[in-house]
Amino acid sequence: MQKRINGIRGWLMRTLTKRLEVSAIARRTDFARHSEIRKILICRPNHRLGNLLLITPLLQEVIETFPHARIDLFVKGNIAPSLFQNYPNIERIIQLPRKPFRSPFRYLLEWFKIRASRYDLAINAVNSSASGRLSTQFANSKYKFFGDIDEDTQFRFADHEHIAKYPVYSFRRNLRALGLEANKSSVAFLDLKLTSNEIAHGKEIATELVKNDKKIISLFTYATGDKCYSELWWNTCYERLKTEYVDYNIIEILPVENVSQISFKAPSFYSRNLREIGSLIANSEIFIGADSGMMHLASATKTPTVGLFQKPNARIYAPYNRNSVAISTTSTGYEECVSILNRVLSNETNG
Repeated sequence: MQKRINGIRGWLMRTLTKRLEVSAIARRTDFARHSEIRKILICRPNHRLGNLLLITPLLQEVIETFPHARIDLFVKGNIAPSLFQNYPNIERIIQLPRKPFRSPFRYLLEWFKIRASRYDLAINAVNSSASGRLSTQFANSKYKFFGDIDEDTQFRFADHEHIAKYPVYSFRRNLRALGLEANKSSVAFLDLKLTSNEIAHGKEIATELVKNDKKIISLFTYATGDKCYSELWWNTCYERLKTEYVDYNIIEILPVENVSQISFKAPSFYSRNLREIGSLIANSEIFIGADSGMMHLASATKTPTVGLFQKPNARIYAPYNRNSVAISTTSTGYEECVSILNRVLSNETNG
């Protein structure tokens, strides 16, 4: 039933947005100066951990471009306030309920908040999101960027498909089209913006778990759907890691479902506090996990992250913070994986 409802909602959103213009570019002479952009809306009406973290490069880009602007986020679910709490430019987070048919009045109320507020600029973070495009169109904003990518951007940037990077490239293209100077530096990494106190707390958690001062390898053995590796795969991997890295502690980060693909053989940590989980991962030498929201959380802590991919979508979701890699396990065996891990631990990767 839920899949059917989601299908109907998706069809409705696509129908409503299919006539939207590819881009809402105003004439160069009409666009406000940088100093006049004071209120910005960024739309990413999605509740998943990874999808929300993946907009942090765009958020950083917008803040760098318009440092005095106040920003509203239009999202779904309840985790965004925790993820973005250390971004001082964010003024308000407008949160759609995860299950709109259970809270229809609240759902409509949150939508009308973006109509009742006045924005100088509204940005759709992900161009493939029908609800993102619709909310950008619905917003009461003078200027609107829908997040589209042109052929020139595709030609110039080999990484233009990455879901955290192309929103930034699109934002820059829109600025240039309007005669404004755009940033030319590399796209920022995902960033949870952990504080020094949070990282120190993570160190305390790690010390309590392992009772020694060895360096830490963090594992996350869970993922949703067909991204999840079997218990056999993970147990083989875990035994190999124990043999190969005897001078390291191995800690398993547990999902909200509190399950383990290695049957809780390693010291494990469970928490519903995402920042607390991030603080522990930040005290690791390396994080290893399948394509998941937790993989993106690890990347957002600036920890070297090894993402495991069974599907051919690493170009879209691969971790790209410094010294991080994506491994296609359909074409990479355990021996080659160990070689890659050794390079990461030795700071010899290209990330």
